[in-house]
Amino acid sequence: MVAGPSLLLVGFIIIVALIFDFTNGFHDSANSISTVISTKVLPARYAVAFAAFFNFLAAFGFGVAVASTISKIIRLDYVDTGIIPYIVLAALTGAISWNIITWYFGLPTSSSHALIGGLTGAGICAAGVAAIQLSAIELVIMFMVISPIVGLICGFVFMSLILNVLKNQTRSFIERYFRRLQLVSAAAYSFSHGANDAQKTMGIITPLLFSIGFFGAGVDPNHLPVPIWVILLAHAAIALGTLSGGWRIVRTMGYRITRLRPVHGFAAETAGAATIIGASVAGIPVSTTHVISSSIMGVGITKGTNAVKWGMARNIVWAWILTIPISGIIGYSVFYLIRYFI
Repeated sequence: MVAGPSLLLVGFIIIVALIFDFTNGFHDSANSISTVISTKVLPARYAVAFAAFFNFLAAFGFGVAVASTISKIIRLDYVDTGIIPYIVLAALTGAISWNIITWYFGLPTSSSHALIGGLTGAGICAAGVAAIQLSAIELVIMFMVISPIVGLICGFVFMSLILNVLKNQTRSFIERYFRRLQLVSAAAYSFSHGANDAQKTMGIITPLLFSIGFFGAGVDPNHLPVPIWVILLAHAAIALGTLSGGWRIVRTMGYRITRLRPVHGFAAETAGAATIIGASVAGIPVSTTHVISSSIMGVGITKGTNAVKWGMARNIVWAWILTIPISGIIGYSVFYLIRYFI
C-alpha cells in the first residue's frame, strides 16, 4: 500500500502535464500551419499566432468526451490511489521523450499516441495488464488505422470535387479565391486540433485530482468531471506551444510530402478538420498528425501518384507504427525506476 500523494507532488505533475501539452502544440503546430506557410497564404510569424488563437478558442467548443476516454485508460478503481501520480509521471516522461526525439528528426508523429503508449507501459509496470482498460486501447488502435485512411480518402475526394467544379477556371482565379478560403480552412483545422489534442492533457490531470480526493467521496472514477480551470489551462498550454512553432516538422509537412498550392491546402485542411471534429464529438482520441499527413497525401494523389514523395511518407508511417511501442517502453522503464523510491 503506497501512501497518498502530497499536494506538492500532484502540483508538480500537473505542471509536467502542461509541459507535455506545450510540447504537443510545439510538435503539432505543423499540423495547423504547414499548409498556409508552404502556400505563402500567411507569413510564418502570423500563421503561428493565427493557429494558436484557434487552438485556445476550441476550449469553448466540443465538450470533454475525448478527455473522458483518456482518463479511462488506467483503471482507477483497480490500481492503488497512491501510485496514480507516478503512473502519470512515467507516462508523461515517455510521451515527452518521444515528442523530442521525433521533433529532432523532423518526423510528424502523434503526441496523442505517445501519451497513450506511455500510460499503457507505466500502467502495466505498476499493476499488470489488468490495470489497463483494454476496450479504450482497442478503440485508439482501431482509429489509429482508420483515421489516416479516412483522412486520405477525404483529401482525395474533396480535392477531386474541387478540381471538377473549377475545371473551366483560370489558375490565377483559383489562386486568388483559395488564398482567402484557406484562411477559413486553416482556422477550422486549428480549432479541431485544439478541440481534440488539448483534451488529452485534461484526461491525465483529472486522475491526478482524483488521487488526492479533489472530487470528494462517492465520485465514479469512470466518469470524472473536468474542472473549467483545467480546460482553460490545457488549451492555454497547447496554444503557447503552437505559438512557439516546430519548424523542422513544418518543413516536412509543407514541402517534403507533396508540393502544395492554396487550393490543395484548403482541401487538405478541410478534409482533416471534418475528420477530427467528428472524432472529437464521438470522444475518440485520434491523431491530428496522422489525419493531416494523410489528407495531404490524398490531395497529392490527385496530381498523380508520382506527385507524392513516398519515401518520406514511408518514414512517417514507420514513425506512426513505432510511437505507441517506444513511448510504452519508456513509460514502463521510468515507472520501473520510480517504484524503488515510493
